[in-house]
Amino acid sequence: MPATLPPAALHFPATRRNREPIRVALAEILPAAGIVLEIASGSGEHAAYFAPFFPDVTWQPTDRDPTLLASIAAHAAAAGAPNLAPPLPLDVAERPWPVATANAVVAINLIHIAPWQTCLDLLAGAAAVMPPGAPLFLYGPFRQGGRHTAPSNEAFDRSLRQQDPAWGVRDLDAVAAAAALDGFRLDRVIEMPANNLGVVFRRT
Repeated sequence: MPATLPPAALHFPATRRNREPIRVALAEILPAAGIVLEIASGSGEHAAYFAPFFPDVTWQPTDRDPTLLASIAAHAAAAGAPNLAPPLPLDVAERPWPVATANAVVAINLIHIAPWQTCLDLLAGAAAVMPPGAPLFLYGPFRQGGRHTAPSNEAFDRSLRQQDPAWGVRDLDAVAAAAALDGFRLDRVIEMPANNLGVVFRRT
């Protein structure tokens, strides 16, 4: 990627730190071909990094924020990956989604910086576009068994709730129970750096 990017290209420090562990996890679960729908792509740095590693899939980034959509487009242009599609505006709460079918859905660092309803809307929307067996990959911090997995996650949870009481680190059991109602089964939980998890659901 060029050292100089257009002003629209935003940089999120966490992306550079977590992108390679996430890529390794995705390599285990993504389909060999088809559409990978990334929800809330943010700056677009993940999409620009991942797409070249999975040349036989179409990586479809999305976001609901116009500023972030511009950043995604700038990073995509710089990456030059032919399988990286132009970003689409997508709000998980709105139906129908602009992508009718996806062979995998990826959401990185979303459900803890949004109200619980966003998680429910994500699950319902993904269920509507995914075929049986397709993976839904969620990355971020989670509580397990009602407890935080590390003091740093507990502190992070407090800071999130101070910003917005509707935000917060989600309990994995609650997410899995909600996912089951939309026809997903919990497939695997992948330990990730910095006390994060990669959680893989499969459409039943």
